[in-house]
Amino acid sequence: MTIPKDIPEKWFPIILPLKRKKEGLTNSTKIRKGAEEERRVRANDREYNEKFQYASNCIMTSKYNIVTFLPVNLFEQFQEVANTYFLFLLILQLIPQISSLSWFTTIVPLVLVLSITAVKDATDDYFRHKSDNQVNNRQSQVLIGGILQKEKWMNVRVGDIIKLENNQFVAADLLLLSSSEPHSLCYIETAELDGETNMKVRQSLSVTSELGDPNNLAQFDGEVVCEPPNNKLDRFCGTLYWKDCKYPLSNQNMLLRGCVLRNTESCYGLVIFAGPDTKLMQNSGRTKFKRTSIDRLMNTLVLWIFGFLVCMGVILALGNAVWEKEVGALFQSFLPWDPPVDNFLFSAFLSFWSYVIILNTVVPISLYVSVEVIRLGHSYFINWDRRMFCSRSNTAAEARTTTLNEELGQVEYIFSDKTGTLTQNIMTFNKCSINGHAYGEVMNILGAQQKRVQPLDFSAWNPLADRDFCFYDQSLLEAVMVGEPAVHEFFRVLSLCHTVMSEEKSEGELLYKAQSPDEGALVTAARNFGFVFRSRTPGTVTTQELGRAVTYTLLAILDFNNIRKRMSVIVRNPEGRIRLYCKGADTVLFERLHSSNHDLMNITSDHLNEYAGDGLRTLAVAYRDLSEEQWEKWSERFRGADKATDCRDDRLAAAYEEIEQDMMLLGASAIEDKLQEGVPETIAILSLANIKVWVLTGDKQETAVNIGYSCKMLTDNMTEIFIVNGHTVQSVREELRKARERMLESTRTRDGGKEAEAQGWGGACAFGNGCGGGAAANWMPDESKCSPPRAPPSSILESISGEFALIISGHSLAHALEADMEREFLETACACRAVICCRVTPLQKALVVELVKRHKKAVTLAIGDGANDVSMIKTAHIGVGISGQEGIQAVLASDYSFSQFRFLQRLLLVHGRWSYLRMCRFLCYFFYKNFAFTMVHFWFGFFCGFSAQTVYDQYFITLYNIVYTSLPVLAMGIFDQDVPEQRSLEYPKLYEPGQLNLLFNKREFFICIAQGIYTSVVLFFIPYGVLSHATQSNGVPLADYQTFAVTTATALVIVVSVQIALDTGYWTAINHFFIWGSLGTYFTILFAMHSSILFNIFPKQFHFLGSAHNTLGQPVVWLTIALATVICIAPVLAFRFLKLDLKPQLSDTVRYTQLVLQKKRKPAGRAGRGVGGAGVASGSTLGRLGRGGSRRSGYAFAHQEGFGELITSGKNMRLSSLALATFASRHSSSWIDTLRRKKHANSTGAQNTPPTGEDSAASSQAPPISTSSSAAGEAGQPCNEPVLAHSPEDIALSFIRCPERAVGECSTGTVQEAPFVWKGTGARISGASSPGPPPIAEETSSGE
Repeated sequence: MTIPKDIPEKWFPIILPLKRKKEGLTNSTKIRKGAEEERRVRANDREYNEKFQYASNCIMTSKYNIVTFLPVNLFEQFQEVANTYFLFLLILQLIPQISSLSWFTTIVPLVLVLSITAVKDATDDYFRHKSDNQVNNRQSQVLIGGILQKEKWMNVRVGDIIKLENNQFVAADLLLLSSSEPHSLCYIETAELDGETNMKVRQSLSVTSELGDPNNLAQFDGEVVCEPPNNKLDRFCGTLYWKDCKYPLSNQNMLLRGCVLRNTESCYGLVIFAGPDTKLMQNSGRTKFKRTSIDRLMNTLVLWIFGFLVCMGVILALGNAVWEKEVGALFQSFLPWDPPVDNFLFSAFLSFWSYVIILNTVVPISLYVSVEVIRLGHSYFINWDRRMFCSRSNTAAEARTTTLNEELGQVEYIFSDKTGTLTQNIMTFNKCSINGHAYGEVMNILGAQQKRVQPLDFSAWNPLADRDFCFYDQSLLEAVMVGEPAVHEFFRVLSLCHTVMSEEKSEGELLYKAQSPDEGALVTAARNFGFVFRSRTPGTVTTQELGRAVTYTLLAILDFNNIRKRMSVIVRNPEGRIRLYCKGADTVLFERLHSSNHDLMNITSDHLNEYAGDGLRTLAVAYRDLSEEQWEKWSERFRGADKATDCRDDRLAAAYEEIEQDMMLLGASAIEDKLQEGVPETIAILSLANIKVWVLTGDKQETAVNIGYSCKMLTDNMTEIFIVNGHTVQSVREELRKARERMLESTRTRDGGKEAEAQGWGGACAFGNGCGGGAAANWMPDESKCSPPRAPPSSILESISGEFALIISGHSLAHALEADMEREFLETACACRAVICCRVTPLQKALVVELVKRHKKAVTLAIGDGANDVSMIKTAHIGVGISGQEGIQAVLASDYSFSQFRFLQRLLLVHGRWSYLRMCRFLCYFFYKNFAFTMVHFWFGFFCGFSAQTVYDQYFITLYNIVYTSLPVLAMGIFDQDVPEQRSLEYPKLYEPGQLNLLFNKREFFICIAQGIYTSVVLFFIPYGVLSHATQSNGVPLADYQTFAVTTATALVIVVSVQIALDTGYWTAINHFFIWGSLGTYFTILFAMHSSILFNIFPKQFHFLGSAHNTLGQPVVWLTIALATVICIAPVLAFRFLKLDLKPQLSDTVRYTQLVLQKKRKPAGRAGRGVGGAGVASGSTLGRLGRGGSRRSGYAFAHQEGFGELITSGKNMRLSSLALATFASRHSSSWIDTLRRKKHANSTGAQNTPPTGEDSAASSQAPPISTSSSAAGEAGQPCNEPVLAHSPEDIALSFIRCPERAVGECSTGTVQEAPFVWKGTGARISGASSPGPPPIAEETSSGE
């Protein structure tokens, strides 16, 4: 991989286990005795700090250097069982007394395998060295001797003082000493650590804040005593000792490696932790060597085969002992034993090792070469896939490893980050409700289809408008311009009630610095609609309202926190009127409204319910007029609470609660945290493939839940959503127990006792793999023929999966992951269709993944885009990195990378499924052909006096696996398909055989070797029986060794070639060329080696002069070969025909139906397309459906407590700012009246059957994920194939393809649920048959 030079930061944290090879790294682990209990750091004193031998800032992720590469790499390679096995065989072949084969038959392929692997490892390590050098050689300004000098990162030491400038990455964990900002504040972005892009504030101690000059800092000799290195990102405990005083240190004084300095000109910091001791690296976890389940199985099978080989050797050695004693002794006079052999027992001993050498081809080394070549081919297919290429970012998918491709076809659990992975992390103001009127969604006159106008042009009348802001509803702008009071007041709230800072570097160019992207979106919306926030001081807020500059006196900021879920400001306008403005969660705000707001609250609630259903983040907006007397009384109590020394937070909360009452509702805002393209469809399709998606995020609970609804992980049709928020072990255990009880109770109520279990696995036979019977498709198998059913569930909870969701916070998860509770948590979580873990640390993400890996024995995949996801990515079986806005750390630690979450669908369902299928077919065939080849020697041993004589000549033995049979099986392993890629996406149930490990397991292995042994019996005894009595046309007998060898070898090559032709499901020109070309190559080499030319050149090497010409010129030989071929192949054909008829797989069903559809398309022509198009037209005509009854809140606000106090204290104010200019209000001279059609959700496919009843209501709320033409194709990519609506085959396929329903309705349960079956979910119906939301059961313990 080539790393661009302009990437701002590359930590490359931990692609491989850290090997501290250089100065500081080695010492830090070798010399430190025991665990570090505390850290002592003295500023500007390297000599003192070096006594403790702390780690330097050098990062080493490479494994080798020029000297160590060869020995270390060979040592690692010979740790593989197979390589050691072949080395052992090579040593045996060098002993002439026991070797029947030349040494080159083993050493050539062994050296080839070792060389290929060594080159691959060297290439990977080269890129690691390159990455390490890019990080370690970055420049940093270090204070040395009172002078700032540029030093490489690798040379930075603990105790150094570093200068950071704006937009620079923090090189190590620093104690902030001083800053260029007032009050020594600095702003940082921690996306690399926790995935959050909102800014955070850090502040230095007041005693060090004046040390802003390098001369003063050079004299600083304070000593820090603090905690040892750890992985806790949100905690730091230490003490600064300076000038005989102690100063406590907290996390608010620390700048952690991985952060970016923002909006701060410069700052200075003291290095506390460096390199591997930094919290970023401590959270990265250790890289584990990843092996696929097939690799592990192959290691086991190799041991079994070796045991089988020893058994065969023992049998033949015993035979040799008996034969030499009873028969061989009679030949001693003219055929004595070789000199070392003096008795029959020693002869048997040597015979055993000879047979071990001869029979070793049951596991040829070419197997491992072929596996690596196939995996490399699969990796290139992923890299070359144009449908996984993002043109916007010019990023292609990349397989960063070649060893895990087939495991992509076996994934059962996906663990995903939220910010930047599921979302674009871009907030946009989409809709709003003001005084009962909804704005933001434009309907056409008929209301039958949504159409949007072109984005409004704000710049024509508002010079300060943000050009990147898009809004489509002209009526809202008209309401502003005509002066509707409620609309003006709504935007006035948005322009005043916030903690945003404004920077105006040039006239009219405003730059907002928002602590959260939500606030930035709201203030930008107000700015574009004419209410522009210009600047603030600790006591004023200046805005420009419709071109008129207005300065408000800021009396108080009632700060936001997670408990209040709201923030307020109290301002005095220029006319002297005092007003409180508030924004927050609707569930909190509505309780504090005046009673006169009842009607407006109901209307706004309906709008909020709709916005929440669309996955938007909502905030309610209200105000309250205050008299001077009310303000004076309250402000006195507020000042008393603010100055309280005990219970200050509680006193402030009580004061806030007192004033935030009897408010008047203005409306609500709806912000979209833009999802990445195709995320809901991808999650729904993966769920239909029986893949469970868990979201592990560092974001707040409300935000994560809101995105869960947007992604359709959470739906209004769920039976219940459980929220676990306990702070103690007992409360968490109780909440989990209650959740399980409610699941069981709900299931019993709905399904009636045992019905749930029956449906769980007994009923799986009907639709588990997409098979189903029906009158519409008589050929379809009935329930009893469906294959394969899942095993009965291990617990009752597993059988009710798919109707519940679990949301758990980070502090609760910490208790749930303890050893005595982890099984309870896992059992509860795995019974839920969706699991969302909020406020989790990077290490907790890894622990959750490890928990599922350890107990569920399922293949896991982790996907993320930031450094906070690295631990999770490295812990999972498969790690996928998103090349997003949070750097490339996740990409560098990943096994696969691409730029969009939706590509995961194609990676798993197409590339993963094909890779698994191809590898399994390759292994089955490979073991078959080698047992068929090798076991002939075993049978021949009984007819050659157990003398370890080979049936074939040594050149055939050498070339069999390298030339004659290697290319056809490689072609099958690289190119084979069972169904086309479009069908793989249309029928997600095709993915399940990989999850169940059905295509290659111990049972399939024994079937393969049984077939191989049967073939060897036929190939030996048929020619032996025929040729023993056959004669040539001239009467010369054909019963000679050379004729038998040529006949058997020829029959073997033909039989295995015919067999692979039967096994190949997808024929390409390459397959034809390799299969028939290998046969031609065999005959060419055969006649060449038996020719007189080679015999004359090498008379001692080529003994079979003329044998090929003589043998293959006899008709009886060809009849023998034909007879052996028929006897070998006929049972296979019969078995496959019976299996296809009696017990077809889903892939067989799909292929058959595809053939039928292709035949029907030919006469149908364009008629079929027309019918399909009609389905689209009738699919969904409703534009917007109001929701009644109970509702859920769409509240989500990525904000943190503390900014309000900073603003009112004036600590974060600039010392100077541009003077405000007065702009004349200009009105728009023209408007774009052309309406833009809104993209309808199901415009890319056809909907064969119109929704009715409950389905109609649901389908109007979310776009369908599948249509009859393309159930799961790429988003925005319509299927180009014509659609036959309502044909018998369509009806039959409705049993197995993706449902033509809304995304939210897709069943994501286990295999027992048919995709189209909608189980009773207990949805509450209210109003116009609109399904109500699930109750959100927020369980808290009574003790809290």
